[in-house]
Amino acid sequence: MPEKPVIAFTMGDPSGIGPEICAKAALSKKVLSVCRPVILGDPSIIRKAADLIHRKICIIDNPHSKNTGKKICVLPAVKHKGRLRISGVSAASGFSAMKCIDIALRYAGEGKISGFVTAPINKEAIKRAGFDFPGHTEYLAERTGTSDFAMMLIGGNIRVALVTTHLPLGKVAGSITVKDIYRKILVLNKGMQKMGFKNPRIAVCGLNPHAGENGRFGSEEQKFIMPAVAKARKRNINCLGPFPADTIFYFANKKKYDAVLAMYHDQGLIPVKMLGFENGVNITLGLPFVRTSPDHGTAFDIAWKNKASSKSMEAAAVLAARLINS
Repeated sequence: MPEKPVIAFTMGDPSGIGPEICAKAALSKKVLSVCRPVILGDPSIIRKAADLIHRKICIIDNPHSKNTGKKICVLPAVKHKGRLRISGVSAASGFSAMKCIDIALRYAGEGKISGFVTAPINKEAIKRAGFDFPGHTEYLAERTGTSDFAMMLIGGNIRVALVTTHLPLGKVAGSITVKDIYRKILVLNKGMQKMGFKNPRIAVCGLNPHAGENGRFGSEEQKFIMPAVAKARKRNINCLGPFPADTIFYFANKKKYDAVLAMYHDQGLIPVKMLGFENGVNITLGLPFVRTSPDHGTAFDIAWKNKASSKSMEAAAVLAARLINS
């Protein structure tokens, strides 16, 4: 039997639910059956999270150290500055969260881990800490020099990738281009093939109501989306569209399509979170290694109360292991 891959969990914003869901997921039978989880974080913080669930941690000195006594494996990645501010935004928490990601990047680049799962970060906190990025996706792409990448979400029966990510809605129409849409189709197609879909059926969303209705409600479909779809089809990619966003997710949920390419953040994430809020997964396609995350935020309102569900974190770890082994 091949050795299970080592997958790192970054603890996320320690003021939120990240440490708790990392600790819970690291003990999940479902997770342990497919990988060897290691939490990157401040051991004192992970110990507090372990105390919430009446378990112990094992501090290790490298990702491949053997677990002892079925404890939660913690690899020191940062020492949190000052007192932990629970359920609140702070620069210290933002710095700790990003430092863990940097360590995960280093280990992945050195081949010491097979991939990693990132617990939630708070975007205001990381900005206060000096990291001016809208989220994990953009930061990981820049740090790895990846130009062709895509944020992909899985929830229920649907898989959705985005053309634009953390962008104000008022800027979306002016930001989409034939080149960008075409490149996202290519990245999505390749990512789906890695997931086992030999010839994935990709549906491309329109931007405007009724997909523009031949220009009556907007011209972006005719100017940008249709040419990008046509260009991709010339490369024998099985994609169709643009389709109205108010109906295409219904058909995707019925498995008529394997994946959907949405034009902007909420267009794609609303159906994903409606269908799979508790076990949704976020994947960054195009990176030189596997990175997944739970599809939810820091949940400050329930942090450090042993109320957070680790289902999405577990699903992210299981998917990461599947992608690593594909």
